[in-house]
Amino acid sequence: MSEWDADQYLKFEAERTRPSADLMARVPLTEARRCIDIGCGPGNSTELVLGRFPEAIVTGLDNSPGMLSKARERLGGLTFEETDLTTWWPDERFNLIFASGVLQCLPDRPRILTRLVSFLHDGGCLAVQVPNTVDEPSHRLMEQVASDGPWAGKLSAASVGKESFGTIDEYYACLQQTGCTFDLWETTYLHPLAGPGAIVEWFEGSELRRYLKLLTDEERPEFLSRYQAALTKAYPAQNEGKVLLRMPRVFFVVQRSRTRKSIAPWSSDPGTGRRTGRVVEMEPTTV
Repeated sequence: MSEWDADQYLKFEAERTRPSADLMARVPLTEARRCIDIGCGPGNSTELVLGRFPEAIVTGLDNSPGMLSKARERLGGLTFEETDLTTWWPDERFNLIFASGVLQCLPDRPRILTRLVSFLHDGGCLAVQVPNTVDEPSHRLMEQVASDGPWAGKLSAASVGKESFGTIDEYYACLQQTGCTFDLWETTYLHPLAGPGAIVEWFEGSELRRYLKLLTDEERPEFLSRYQAALTKAYPAQNEGKVLLRMPRVFFVVQRSRTRKSIAPWSSDPGTGRRTGRVVEMEPTTV
């Protein structure tokens, strides 16, 4: 994933934090000693975790140095680490793994979900929120502008594309395979924004970055101008002049409790002194 722009991202902090707050509200834990926020961004979601479990040890992980810098400014007493989440393997288990708005950026999500569940204590929760926006005009038009302009060749590799794993049915089937209880739902948020230019600003801090980083200084303004013109047709102004940005999101909370097979015990690697573990395939149970 390209480096997201922390300052641009935080221009819409309230709107971006609301899904994380809604996700946290459905976490059934009454207490937690060890929590981790993966894809913590600028720390707004980590702040929610700490607020819910103030006595817990809370850590934030992200692959963006810019986002981590903002998170450390915001929550100076916590640990934030730069990490590649595709290969992350902790040396401890957690009561809560919070992952708001990050798993959609990672490959092979079914495998990663199974891995994350294996890092939970018995009774622990994995709480996930992912945007489900590939069919929204904002994203379809982003791809269209990328493929129609003089920059089409260089931007072809950056195409967001249609996700092969992202429907409710696909998430449900994957979650059944964890052998855990889970709560799965979908919410569509409607964000009233000042106009099509505000939609451009919204995505300049996130998805547009994958295209903009490949364009020259001369090409970027033209790309953004074409994108905004396309958005003007797709997002008509409401009575007061604002436009409504639709943001469908999928949520689930997995609680590790009923498995026929579980995780092999953590052991100490005599060569490194580091605790290691091995994931054992879990048989599905009735949910």
